[in-house]
Amino acid sequence: MSNFKQKQYTSKIEGKEYLFQHPGVRAVAKINDASKNKHGVVLEERMYEEMLKNVIVQPKLKLDDFDNYSECSEVINAAYAFITGTEDDKANDDQQTGSQSEG
Repeated sequence: MSNFKQKQYTSKIEGKEYLFQHPGVRAVAKINDASKNKHGVVLEERMYEEMLKNVIVQPKLKLDDFDNYSECSEVINAAYAFITGTEDDKANDDQQTGSQSEG
């Protein structure tokens, strides 16, 4: 039985709420494969469409639903970091609790 992880995400640009759902490791590999041309180059439009179809589950959007490229790019990149596990590295950097020196 698969238990797919979900994550609420609020965009920094427009403050909109999104729900990401991890589609599973095989699906992530398929998304990566489907997003590349025959030379192995990632095609942005294909990648965005795959992410919107398979990872961003709420709201259900198509690429044409975005009227702000920066918003679209931010959300897709956050969703991709979520499914590839690279967001954990960034979160740890942002939330490090270090001692503050008082002067």
